[in-house]
Amino acid sequence: MTATELLTLAVTLGTALVLVSVTFLVARARGKYDTVDTVWGLGFALIAVLSFLITGTGLVAGVMTVLWGLRLAVHLHRRNRNKPEDPRYAAMSQRYGSRPAARMYTRVYLTQALLMWFVSLPVQLTGSEVGVFTALGAVVWAVGLFFETVGDAQLRRFRNDPASRGGVLTTGLWRYTRHPNYFGDACVWWGLYLVSCQQWPGPLTVLSPLVMTWLLARGTGKPLLEERLRQRHPEYARYVARTSGFLPWPPRRS
Repeated sequence: MTATELLTLAVTLGTALVLVSVTFLVARARGKYDTVDTVWGLGFALIAVLSFLITGTGLVAGVMTVLWGLRLAVHLHRRNRNKPEDPRYAAMSQRYGSRPAARMYTRVYLTQALLMWFVSLPVQLTGSEVGVFTALGAVVWAVGLFFETVGDAQLRRFRNDPASRGGVLTTGLWRYTRHPNYFGDACVWWGLYLVSCQQWPGPLTVLSPLVMTWLLARGTGKPLLEERLRQRHPEYARYVARTSGFLPWPPRRS
């Protein structure tokens, strides 16, 4: 690994830590820990920009990351504004008991900074060469962005429709996977990894998309959300029984 690459990793790690620390102070002032959700996408975009400015390489991966990060930040900001605290963060705060703010900072915010930095390693270590892996990665990334954008738009329309209140979205992309946005997120990062594979040491960053995929499918993404939906919507169990949990697939017959 070159001195420039090491410098990039050090600068981006420090930036991620400072960013989430400032975000934590803003969240405390607002009384809403879900502020970090908006900054999640912005953090990846900032890391991509810094990486390009330091190394002068990885323009394609950088642009792809910025587009993805800005879209996600805008979407989550629109979703969370003018609403009470996200139930996930409220439950965490209650569970931490004494000194919940300090534990929220160390266990949630700092953890997100480290994940932000680690998952974005393919972007930080992408070279300047463009070839087959670049094209293949761009296609996978585009598929992921499509699933995220369309899935989020379909869910937003469903929630804004008074006739759908209390129901479960089972049409559109949601007919084929219970989490088109999570599946799309995973595709985005596998696409960025493929772009980095065009040049060494990109292939070594394979753990980054693996970690992101695990978080979405088995970690803090899908399981926590589905548990909450099961409690709020009794019919959700029937939806789960016939619909793929992650990968898009035709629904099973009743």
